[in-house]
Amino acid sequence: MDWQNWQNGPVPGKWIDQSQPQTLQGAVLFSYLNAALALIFTIALGESAFLLVFVLLAAAAFGIANDKRLAYWAAIVLAGFYLLAVLVTMVTGGGLGGILNLLFAGILVALLLHPESRQYARTWFK
Repeated sequence: MDWQNWQNGPVPGKWIDQSQPQTLQGAVLFSYLNAALALIFTIALGESAFLLVFVLLAAAAFGIANDKRLAYWAAIVLAGFYLLAVLVTMVTGGGLGGILNLLFAGILVALLLHPESRQYARTWFK
């Protein structure tokens, strides 16, 4: 392996883009964190209710970090689905135990739909 080519070669993608607004950076980090916690929860308790949603959300976050418009819209749809699912769970008998999940889902949707995030995505995403 040539060390110089490894250092200066093309990077397949970045996990976080620090040139993006803080709202988008926060949404990307929050999506990764949710996916990691869902994976840990699935391994620990064996329940995988939202694991697929979070894995797809993490993939969408990677796309957002690499300026992909489709990934931005996919993240909005997935975060909205998660928020709706948490609301339905709470209303249909989940009680107040899911209030923290509701808060996290709401924050993620708010970060993605923030005017600064939307303006950046409209201007710079391909």
